[in-house]
Amino acid sequence: MGAFITAVGAYFFKYPNHFSFGGVSGITVVLGHYFPELSLGGINWVLNLALLVLGAVMLGKSFGVSTAYVTVSMSAFLSLFEVLFPMSQPLTDQPLLELIFGVLLPSVGAAVLFNVGASTGGTDIIAMILKKYTSADIGSALFLADFFIAAAAFPAFGATTGLFSLLGLGTKSLTVNFVMENMNLSKSFTIITDNPDPICRFIVEDLNRSASTYRAEGIYTHQDHTVIMTTMGRQQGSRLQRVIREADPHAFVVITNTSQVIGKGFRGGN
Repeated sequence: MGAFITAVGAYFFKYPNHFSFGGVSGITVVLGHYFPELSLGGINWVLNLALLVLGAVMLGKSFGVSTAYVTVSMSAFLSLFEVLFPMSQPLTDQPLLELIFGVLLPSVGAAVLFNVGASTGGTDIIAMILKKYTSADIGSALFLADFFIAAAAFPAFGATTGLFSLLGLGTKSLTVNFVMENMNLSKSFTIITDNPDPICRFIVEDLNRSASTYRAEGIYTHQDHTVIMTTMGRQQGSRLQRVIREADPHAFVVITNTSQVIGKGFRGGN
């Protein structure tokens, strides 16, 4: 699904408008301009397969099978779209609208892939190689590679398309981070209550989660209270809020959003 979404954004919005903001699809746009007799899907196939071979040689076992699967899937989708939906011009006459979809769809697709430990290959492979053999971090290496691809749109398609490509490059990075954070969003609860038993029972028995409790003293009233700390998904969090209001209407509750939770029952846990 991630490969399909990315391919839709590239084929229907990036390619017709010559947007080139990184990745193999960006290189494909530029090369397609200089070699119009070649199929865009064919260019994508060749570039991706070449980078797959390079990644296998340079990265060895660390080079994931999932990346190869996604790379081949994307190239297959692009070739299929060329046969089923041949395009000689953009879908609309609104380049900014098409830029939005050209950024949004591939960003969502990339976020889905990153979330399951895969990637779209392409310049990600170059960044992984640079990270392994140089002191550059993967984020800087990826941005550098994509920046030169976006800059190549200036001599190929002019200043307007080049500026759109640079804008797309910056927006893509922000969108990927935003989508990934929201996909992994959890709710962290700190509950100060005088009636902890029904709340704890609901967390364990109904939500199948756990929690930590400790005793605390209010500095204004000097009364003892129970503090419950727990973390869960958004839907479970909404259910817990209702139970808290029923069990202790006077409970003091602090709810925070977090996209990185490591431990049992969450990403990285057992």
